[in-house]
Amino acid sequence: MGNSWMANSAALLEAYARHNDDLPGVVRQRLLDRAITAHLPPGPARVVDVGGGAGFQAVGLARAGHEVVLLDPDPAMLADAARRLADEPGQVRDRVRLVQGYGEQAPELVGGGFDLVCCHGILMYVDDPALLLRSVTALARPGGLLSVLAKNAESVAMRPALEGRWSDAVATLRTGVDAGGRTVDTRADTVEGVSGLLAAAGARPRAWYGLRIFTDHLRDVPGEAELDQLCELEWEAGRRDPYRRVARLFHVVAERDPA
Repeated sequence: MGNSWMANSAALLEAYARHNDDLPGVVRQRLLDRAITAHLPPGPARVVDVGGGAGFQAVGLARAGHEVVLLDPDPAMLADAARRLADEPGQVRDRVRLVQGYGEQAPELVGGGFDLVCCHGILMYVDDPALLLRSVTALARPGGLLSVLAKNAESVAMRPALEGRWSDAVATLRTGVDAGGRTVDTRADTVEGVSGLLAAAGARPRAWYGLRIFTDHLRDVPGEAELDQLCELEWEAGRRDPYRRVARLFHVVAERDPA
C-alpha cells in the first residue's frame, strides 16, 4: 500500500497550503463544489471525504448542512483541519468528525452507507488505484454518489510547457511524469481508466468534467467579478470536448450500483 504523500509529507505540506490560496486552488474548489451541488440531491447528506487533508472540502460541505467524516493518514493535515474547524461556528464544527487512516482501510475505519464519498487529488499518490477505488466505492450506499478527482494523464505536458519549462515538457511527453515539477513526481490517470476501475468496483460513472483548462499555470487570484467570469469559462469548457481533454485534472461523478 504505497503512498508517496506520506513519504514526502514535510515537503508537500507547505506546497499544499500555498496551492489552496493561489488561482488553481481556488478554481479547483469552486468547480468541484459546483459539480457536486449539481449531482447531490437536496437536503442534508452523510458524506465521507477520503484523503480530505486540511478540511477545505469538508468544512464547505458542513457549512452547507451535511454531516462529514474527514479521513486522512497525515496527522499534520488533520491538525490543520482541526485548526480550520476551530474558527467555524459550533454547528459547523459539530458536523465534522476527523479520523486518521488510509483510504484503503476506510470501510473498517468509518463504516459505510454514505450518500456522498469524495476522493479528491489522492489517486496520484497511491501505487494501486484499483484497491483505493474499491474501498472508496464500498463506503457509498446503493445509489450513493462518488466524486473522484485525478490528474489527467493526457495533459501532463501542458503545465511545464505553459510555464516555459521546455525540457521538462519534452521529458513529460516521453515519460508521462511531470519531472521537475513543484513538489514530487506523481502518477496520472485517464478518464477511461478511472471510470473502468469504478465500474469494476460497482459504481456507474454518471458524468465527468475537466478542471483547470486555462488557469493551471497562473497564480494570482483576480477580483471577484473577473474570478466569476473565469470560473464560468472553466465550467463551460470543462463539460465539453476537446477542451476538457487538456485540463490538468478530471473529475468523475459516479453512482454506486443498487444492492
